[in-house]
Amino acid sequence: MRKGFTLIEMLIVVAIIGLLAGAVLVGLGPVQKGGRDARRVSDLRQLQNGLELYYSRNSMYPTTNNWETDLTTVVRSLPKDPRGSSYHYQTDTNRTWYVLGTLMEDPSSSAASSSYTGTMPAGSNFSIGACGSSPATGGFVYCLSL
Repeated sequence: MRKGFTLIEMLIVVAIIGLLAGAVLVGLGPVQKGGRDARRVSDLRQLQNGLELYYSRNSMYPTTNNWETDLTTVVRSLPKDPRGSSYHYQTDTNRTWYVLGTLMEDPSSSAASSSYTGTMPAGSNFSIGACGSSPATGGFVYCLSL
């Protein structure tokens, strides 16, 4: 008599493990979205700190067109969105205030209630939508302002 598992038994065990792993990964989806959204809020806070440092040195905020390049003159590196999209920035013509924005994945996020929803600088238009809105593509536009 031989001891050990047959090929069929091994295949059944592998299939069961695969099904369990798949169920766990599907269940983690909302948790991963929440983690990426938390990182986005943290990134915007870091960018806000950099903008304030830039303002303290230059008495105005960076221009809308070159804000990332201008900001690297006072900070070492800029945070990047977890999914690779860019953060959005608009300033007024006098460069005395600004709005930062990003598209969150989870519209029911607790951050949604703290999003800036006020007036945007003249001529500004985030391609992701208005601050505090839920675009048709899904998610939520989260904004910070001075």
